[in-house]
Amino acid sequence: MSVLSYGILCSLDGYVEDRDGGFAWAAPDEEVHAFVNEQERAVSTYLYGRGLYQTMRYWQTAGGDPAESPVEKEYAEVWRAAHKVVFSRTLAEVDTPRTRLVRSFDAAEVRRLKEESTGELTVGGPGLAAEALRAGLVDELRLLVVPVVVGGGKSVLPPGYGAALTLLAERRFRAGTVQLRYRVAT
Repeated sequence: MSVLSYGILCSLDGYVEDRDGGFAWAAPDEEVHAFVNEQERAVSTYLYGRGLYQTMRYWQTAGGDPAESPVEKEYAEVWRAAHKVVFSRTLAEVDTPRTRLVRSFDAAEVRRLKEESTGELTVGGPGLAAEALRAGLVDELRLLVVPVVVGGGKSVLPPGYGAALTLLAERRFRAGTVQLRYRVAT
């Protein structure tokens, strides 16, 4: 069975967006971006909610501008190679290849994907991740903690969620970001 991970950049105080919905403070530098690229190579399927999918669609056409860095071009290739499943009640359609739209979160569908997938799966965005966490489907948390305190906003974990975690890996980056990788007890 494939691993389903929830990987995301967050502030030290546990937010993925600040109070104004901004997340520019989380933009990875070259070192962190290269690390993310390496981690994402194992991903065969991304599970997205509407908002994150609309943000990530950028990578479908990225990579052709000479001003883009090599790590950005590399990430665009990695992203385009993976399948995407978008869970949304409001999105009219998806417009990227290798992407399908599912109208509502379905734990049985995610379990089936985990059983049938040949690569890793990731769930992105705190809303969809909350549903997967509450359903007991997430195997690993992969947090990239950015050295900033934003004081409020959209939380990386859902209110009331609790789980026992086992530390699998940690890594420090030169600019102060820290990667924490945990197995979620089932």
